Amino acid sequence: MSLSNDFYSKAKELIPGGVDSPVRAFGAVGGDPLFFQKAQGAYLTSVEGEDYLDFVMSWGPAVLGHAPQEVVDAVKKQAESAFSFGMSCPLEYDLAKLMTDTIDGLEMVRFVSSGTEATMSAIRLARGFTGKDQFIKFEGCYHGHSDGLLVKAGSGVSTFGTASSAGVPEGYTATTRTAIYNDLESVESILRDGETSAIILEPVAGNMGLVPGEKDFILGLRKLCDQYGALLIFDEVMCAFRVHEKTAAELYGVKPDLFCFGKVIGGGLPVGAFGGRKDVMEKLAPLGPVYQAGTLSGNPLAMAAGIKNLEVFLRDKVWEKTNDLGKSLNDKVQKLIAGRSDVCFTQLGSMFTLFFKETLPKNMDEVGDCDFDRFGRFFQFCLKNKILLPPSQYEANFLSCAHTDKDFDHYVSTLEQFLKEDQ
Repeated sequence: MSLSNDFYSKAKELIPGGVDSPVRAFGAVGGDPLFFQKAQGAYLTSVEGEDYLDFVMSWGPAVLGHAPQEVVDAVKKQAESAFSFGMSCPLEYDLAKLMTDTIDGLEMVRFVSSGTEATMSAIRLARGFTGKDQFIKFEGCYHGHSDGLLVKAGSGVSTFGTASSAGVPEGYTATTRTAIYNDLESVESILRDGETSAIILEPVAGNMGLVPGEKDFILGLRKLCDQYGALLIFDEVMCAFRVHEKTAAELYGVKPDLFCFGKVIGGGLPVGAFGGRKDVMEKLAPLGPVYQAGTLSGNPLAMAAGIKNLEVFLRDKVWEKTNDLGKSLNDKVQKLIAGRSDVCFTQLGSMFTLFFKETLPKNMDEVGDCDFDRFGRFFQFCLKNKILLPPSQYEANFLSCAHTDKDFDHYVSTLEQFLKEDQ
């Protein structure tokens, strides 16, 4: 028995399923999860001491690579002063200032401790601002595990074949309306009754694999929201600073009413944020009637990590580096799979996905047509070759500026060997 197997056996005794998040389980791809003890650059080191080329990158935040020294130093410095105040600290303003100066349309921001809190709070705020209860989400877009959003979600919910979740009363989802991603007509058919407070989506979906919103679709959503008096909420927890040097909103040339952020703005520490139009944000308590709170919101360690992470990202033009790396990987993979009808590959910025199907999917139903059994075999083949992928066809892969062309050659040669052996 390996050390990971030993840790997993022990964890199952005290932690449900042995994991603290279902996406860490290997149930959809076979085998037991690995346990890790160190992360550096583009690699993770398992408890067995084996190094794995990492394309999970902590599910997004490690855009600089794991444990970048400047971020580590910033966290150490802050830890010497305090882990938490339970009160306000100057770092909250510093990160808010950095974000609002950088992101067009982000006029005010409030920090929370997770992406789930950010999306949940943004929807509550939209309801309070518009006075309407209904909201629209898209099949395959995952916005965290709050009750009202666990409806036809992507990510781990889809990995386990569950449309929603046990323990969620029907009343919690009665105001959740679902539409088809990249299908404007499915949206307008819902909006026509005038009861919708908001539309929330990942403008570049990363929870049904990487599925970008089509430009006409994104532009159309802005027009429909204006026409029917609904707010447009972009969940950029995954895609901000990854598909564009700033946001997916700028990639498409669309300004949402509210943003939701996480991942990159915490530099690897737990953090989330939501923000946008000042007139909407001023409806939040203590200024307005919409209540939202968090004891550890604006945690100084997370703020310090986020500030330094974004400072380095902007200073060193990390977007340009990761985008170039993404294109390099895409070129290598496309050359390998040219002419094949059993696999396709998509990349945008520092996100990518290999789908085991003939054509690139544009919505959740089309992702469902992928060969999931074959993906599981590919995952295990990569693992044997010391490459760690997200353990689900429904999850996007991530790059960092610490990855190299040598890493990509290893990935491509592994894929080439797999395609030869797995007929």
